[in-house]
Amino acid sequence: MTILRTVRTLARYNAWADRLIFDAVAKLPDGEATKPRRSLFKNFVHTLNHNYIIDLIFQAHLEGRDHGFTARNTEEYPPLHELWQAQEAVDNWYIAWSDRMTDAELDEKVAFAFVGGGQGAMTRAEMLLHVVNHTTYHRGFVADLFYQVPAKPPITDLPVFLRDASPDLD
Repeated sequence: MTILRTVRTLARYNAWADRLIFDAVAKLPDGEATKPRRSLFKNFVHTLNHNYIIDLIFQAHLEGRDHGFTARNTEEYPPLHELWQAQEAVDNWYIAWSDRMTDAELDEKVAFAFVGGGQGAMTRAEMLLHVVNHTTYHRGFVADLFYQVPAKPPITDLPVFLRDASPDLD
């Protein structure tokens, strides 16, 4: 698998897993998505909002523009359905972006400033890998929140995506 194919697969995987998570959270009983929980973040929606903010920050890095955020999450967050619409839009942006990239572009280093201070530089491929890895990590937080309801979280593993969604990248 080439780096280009890997990046395109990961962008699609991330969008697929986000859809499963948002759909599952939306099916929870009323009030469960925003009920205060024992977690780093306030609740389901605040956790998902953190993923969205990080996606926006790295989207800005990839586009070479300022993102305007001073923190990795916002104190306030939109209702779940609005957050899903925004998340779906940024997921679609990452898919379209990955489809436009070349191997050479993916290997280019991009300099940026960390939200918490300091400078960084990553290749475009490393940035996409970070976005997917970060989101996967925090989907684990969301899975834990499901068990606190109690409810069963969806299975968002990469092998399940490859089996069920089998992305056509040719």
